[in-house]
Amino acid sequence: MKSKGYRGGRVVAITGGARGIGRATGDAFLRAGARVALGDIDAELVEKTAVELAEATGGVVCGLPLDVTDRASFASFLDAAEDRLGSLDALVNNAGIMPTGNFTDEADDMTDRMIAINLCGVLYGSKLAALRMAGRGGHIVNVASLAGVSAFPGLATYCATKHAVVGFSETLHLELAANGIGVTAVLPGVVHTELSAGHSAPKWIRPMAEVEPEDVASAIVTAVGSRRTTVAVPRALGVMIKIASGLPDGVRHRITHAARFDTAFTRVDPGAREAYHRRLQP
Repeated sequence: MKSKGYRGGRVVAITGGARGIGRATGDAFLRAGARVALGDIDAELVEKTAVELAEATGGVVCGLPLDVTDRASFASFLDAAEDRLGSLDALVNNAGIMPTGNFTDEADDMTDRMIAINLCGVLYGSKLAALRMAGRGGHIVNVASLAGVSAFPGLATYCATKHAVVGFSETLHLELAANGIGVTAVLPGVVHTELSAGHSAPKWIRPMAEVEPEDVASAIVTAVGSRRTTVAVPRALGVMIKIASGLPDGVRHRITHAARFDTAFTRVDPGAREAYHRRLQP
């Protein structure tokens, strides 16, 4: 179904497009009538994903290699996308990683890797896209997280990068509005993907906190062409976090403890996260 804000026939580029939210977003845009370029560090998988989505939707889609931490690679990805599909109308900066564990136990290389992918990749992509969209308009969607407006022990660096993406997105929205370029930060809760596998949030809180990749994809499609600067998924959890942010620190921390969000990512199932953590290694 086409959203109220999004108009079909546009060219959309999506980072981290081989799996998870990126794949679901590609599927959603294709069904909305867009032409889609999926970029991913896993070149073989992203090509396979593009073939599968083309078969499933009948849409026009390509899978291209992309290292979001390399500005030249990002530029080449957008060049290839425009060569194959036409001028870029929307960029979805979705690529991100989320290793779990106490900050003091985190290897420096992993800290640097998170900052490079989760933050620098968004900065590179946003600048390159904005320059291409100058004079004709477009939209940039940055996939942040509700961890970008709150705090979760076990995710210190991840939270830092996502807080930065939220602040950057709102500021860039103000800078680019006069040029007809929209910028929206989408803030998912706990998404049912490999990235969040093995967390220990209690069962009673999960219906309020967890979402499917397709839910996030739908919010992203709706965001394109809208004037919204931030979109929380699920909306109810976003409202709860916003209300909690106005409470005294002690009260907010007690609520976090009651919901067990203070241990959800420090007491994880190692077996459930082993394959994901292994894949994160360069």
